[in-house]
Amino acid sequence: MSDVFISYARKDAAIAGQFAKAFEAQGLEVWWDNSLQTGEVFDEVIEAALRAARAVVVLWSSSSVASRWVRAEATIADRRGTLLPAMIEDCDRPIVFELTHTADLIGWSGDTGDARWLDLLEGVRRLASTRSEADLASVAAITGPKPAQPSSSASQQPSVLILPFVNMSGESAQDYFSDGVSEDIITDMGRIPGMSVVSRNTAFSFKGRTVSPTDLAARLGVTHILEGSVRKAGERVRITAQLFDARSDTQLWAERFDRTLDDIFAIQDEISQSIVAALKLHLAPEDRQAIGQRDATNSEAYELFLIARQFNRTGSERIRPLVIRLCRRVVELDPGFARAWALMSIGEAEMAQRGVPGTSMAQAREWAERAIAADASVAEGHAALAEATLRDAASKSTASAPLVQAALERDPDCYDAHVLAGYLHLAERNYPEAIASFERAIALEPLEYRARGMVMQGYSGLGDEERLKAAARRFITRGEEILKTEPDHGGVLGFMVASLVALGEAEQAIDMTRKAEIFDPENMRLLYNLACAMAQLNEPEMAVRLLGKMADEVHLGWFEWMAVDNDLDTIREDPGFKALMARAAQA
Repeated sequence: MSDVFISYARKDAAIAGQFAKAFEAQGLEVWWDNSLQTGEVFDEVIEAALRAARAVVVLWSSSSVASRWVRAEATIADRRGTLLPAMIEDCDRPIVFELTHTADLIGWSGDTGDARWLDLLEGVRRLASTRSEADLASVAAITGPKPAQPSSSASQQPSVLILPFVNMSGESAQDYFSDGVSEDIITDMGRIPGMSVVSRNTAFSFKGRTVSPTDLAARLGVTHILEGSVRKAGERVRITAQLFDARSDTQLWAERFDRTLDDIFAIQDEISQSIVAALKLHLAPEDRQAIGQRDATNSEAYELFLIARQFNRTGSERIRPLVIRLCRRVVELDPGFARAWALMSIGEAEMAQRGVPGTSMAQAREWAERAIAADASVAEGHAALAEATLRDAASKSTASAPLVQAALERDPDCYDAHVLAGYLHLAERNYPEAIASFERAIALEPLEYRARGMVMQGYSGLGDEERLKAAARRFITRGEEILKTEPDHGGVLGFMVASLVALGEAEQAIDMTRKAEIFDPENMRLLYNLACAMAQLNEPEMAVRLLGKMADEVHLGWFEWMAVDNDLDTIREDPGFKALMARAAQA
């Protein structure tokens, strides 16, 4: 066990060496990755050293801020209370660490008499001075399980917060997998009688944030916290999990699983069963068996589904055929995978509404019904059937509503159901409920963009200018992140224009509208959202021109939505718009 672990970007190796030398001169045992021995598996050794260290000094620079490895190491250290960050270069730290006291050692040359260095050294010594029980427990997270200790309040029904597992793969593109594992463990634990589990919505609100277990216990009233990390490399996966008594911040159980991807379901089952054992819960055989029940049985299908779901929530309309192609493969491998049938249905319904050749609402309904037939307890199947019904004809919103309700009864944290509920409330012009549904969806899926864009329509309908502008600024922040990697993302571009309109940036909105038409001229959803934004900007001629470009391409159900869409209220008396709607009525 080392006194100090130094986390840094490879580009900063020279200055990291200065820190290591200075700490060692003070009699401290230092670990940094030049300590690796030939033949050692570097990621295993690094993770073991990170969790065992009494103090973790993170050197922030423009290079380390961009490093997924350094960010992940800082997150784990902060959760464990061992983080001591230092600035070695003027840069913007990750926002979750902006409120963490950070030593300013920009330009430090190795002078051990520098007052700034002495302050950092004092902090390291303070953490390194006590070989605490928590230190010893962190070794157990790597070397094996530790026998459970009795809870400080055995008579209290246990309540567990399962924090989103940290992605240690070094690639943000792997978040889909660590998030999926976390969600499934939450679902498994939620089936256990005699304990309560904090909802996915609340649990994921702490993703990327650093809050101490005792603070979480006080805030949420939980007795226990499960945290962990996931590292996936090819067909290998390593999952580390630790269960803490939140009130005393002591570890009750820890384990590391190094397996193939084929064992992912077994790992999830073992984690759940180990928690049951650590909390000394006595389950009936049928309850113990229910923990491992899931709609996926094939590991390859499971991973492909997680990828498809992430693409569907963050990718543009152009990616929708890929989502369906992935889901087709999923159900070939695992015909009973209800969520895959549902996702395929949602993608098909969206494309059919846009008039994409070869797609149909009938097919979307069939796949949604397959999802329900595979497992009626899965919320997404009912949400998919509701979406196909609504996209087929907005006038059928009364038929969609019970299906949305059925989905939410099965899973109150079903993202798709909350998004669809928002649309239904907009159609009814029930703006407060629409806002509540979209905001819930945003909380459930922090990386999505669709609900972020639609909620602005609710605030606009209410006439709440202040919150409308706040929602617009929020969307622009997320939209700019997506456009960095997909600059012609039609779904995002349409909502970006709407955001600019909400903020009074008329010239910018019109300029982006013209560019967006060039980027993705055959994207009917983009054209529609641009038209809505131009209608809000009181540019009826431009709005009607855009709507006219899509009029002969889209499903007739879209015109039913246009009839109730409050974004178009400003142009309803425009002759061109009236002619367009009349033509649709005769089709």
